[in-house]
Amino acid sequence: MTGKKEKMNLSIVYSTQQTKFQAATFSGELDANLAKIAGYGYNGVELAIRDPQLVELVELEKILHKYNLKVPAIGTGQAWGEEGLSFTDPDPEIRKAAIQRIQSHIPVAEKLHAVIIIGLVRGILKPGVSHPQAMDWLREALQQCTSRAKDRNVRLALEPINRYETSLINNVSQGMDLISDVNADNFGLLLDTFHMNIEEPQIEESIRICGKRIFHVHVADSNRWYPGGGHLDFRLILTAIFDTGYTGFISGEFLPYPDADTAALENIDNLKLLLN
Repeated sequence: MTGKKEKMNLSIVYSTQQTKFQAATFSGELDANLAKIAGYGYNGVELAIRDPQLVELVELEKILHKYNLKVPAIGTGQAWGEEGLSFTDPDPEIRKAAIQRIQSHIPVAEKLHAVIIIGLVRGILKPGVSHPQAMDWLREALQQCTSRAKDRNVRLALEPINRYETSLINNVSQGMDLISDVNADNFGLLLDTFHMNIEEPQIEESIRICGKRIFHVHVADSNRWYPGGGHLDFRLILTAIFDTGYTGFISGEFLPYPDADTAALENIDNLKLLLN
């Protein structure tokens, strides 16, 4: 692998609360699951947090330290999935609550040195709302959040998500245009190989276009199983990512199939094999 890293930083998604989102590989039983994740060889855990007020941060930090796990990113999508909060809802009170929720993650992200992920909390295009209006709301919300986060040296990463889940920012090109519109140094993209397989004409070229604006990376195969469970060429994908100079975590966000433990082990074994 050209541009390969001597040590690949690997993390996997863990949800701090039970969730309906299927691709949160682990959830519940904090100590037991973090012990398991560390034992499998991961050096990071991506935390899916619906509401920071529901997290005992001191206890969380203690357990993270116990297992020597870093937190590269905080997922926020459950605010949408469980509560319906979004930046582009026609109800101004819901938009306001979504902005406040993302801003409430900033102190936690600062403490853990984590990126805040903007996934489906961006919302979808709802009936009666034009696409330009939704994009205006999205840009304004991101500007408010990045401005607040900048004071705490926290970065935000928006994830381009496939057309079957939202009509707002599906691919890298649209994401890069939004970065220009928001105009904040602490705003970049989260690239997810599952979504890229649907939306990008050529995954490796799209990665190169992002360059230094890649703030975080999700891996899942073409069928949303662990890497190696589908048909994506992760050797080419990881080479393109590392060639941009990216030194962050490669984070597994995939379905817990055939079960969570097998998926976690297959992911780390298959990715580490690429370094040999």
